[in-house]
Amino acid sequence: MQARSALFDLYGDYLRPRGGRAPVAALVRLLAPLGIAAPAVRTAVSRMVRQGWLHPLRLAGGPGYLLTPKAARRLDEAASRIYRTRTNAWDGRFDLIVLEAPAHRADRGRLSANLSFLGYGAIDATTWVATRPADEAETLLTEAGIRFERFTASHSGGIDGAGAMVRRAWNLAEIGAAYEQFVRELEPIVSAAGPHSADEQAYAARFMLVHAWRTFLFRDPQLPAQLLPEPWPGSAAADFFDSHAARLRPAADRFVDRCLESSAARVAVPTP
Repeated sequence: MQARSALFDLYGDYLRPRGGRAPVAALVRLLAPLGIAAPAVRTAVSRMVRQGWLHPLRLAGGPGYLLTPKAARRLDEAASRIYRTRTNAWDGRFDLIVLEAPAHRADRGRLSANLSFLGYGAIDATTWVATRPADEAETLLTEAGIRFERFTASHSGGIDGAGAMVRRAWNLAEIGAAYEQFVRELEPIVSAAGPHSADEQAYAARFMLVHAWRTFLFRDPQLPAQLLPEPWPGSAAADFFDSHAARLRPAADRFVDRCLESSAARVAVPTP
């Protein structure tokens, strides 16, 4: 698990509801159960500051970092999809973006990752489609200096035509297989954290569960049910995730709160 992506998970799942800030000492303690060492945490934090995701500030627990507005928006978008707070109703219309692809390969890769995160799939190198418009898409393209046109469209072939377009933009068989693999790999990890496990173990198991689930934000656009094959492996995987994420949450929250309180207390108590 990379330190930078783990920090996004930590802020999004635990620190955003607690004000979106934490001292460096707490960040180090909270990523230690994942096998991430302090130097890697500090390096990742510095990189996230340079990229505009975190802002340094002084806290009661010492030097710390606060989510920037850009990061808060991105994490709120992620949370709404991870925990599926949005309705899955679909009005039959697509959000269609036609853009001028960046000249450099690295820029194209970054653009592709960002649009995929927002739920868009590529019809070709310049045409992207989604079953729901993402407000952040226009901001993303404008800030990147990419010229684009945006349309609302429906397929003249009805649901069959819409399904064919979806299959051009996304490999549903590959996404379904990834969901099945997710359950196989995570089941022994979360099952090992039982009712008598230490809070730290429950926190680590839940962190790995959410971290693995979050990768589907870049793979699965959460298409309407009428555009998905039956049965859809993502439905069983979502039930698995919901059950264990909720079961492990109280113990994980206790561990997070202890780490935050301990970091603050260590700095607040003067050295004799």
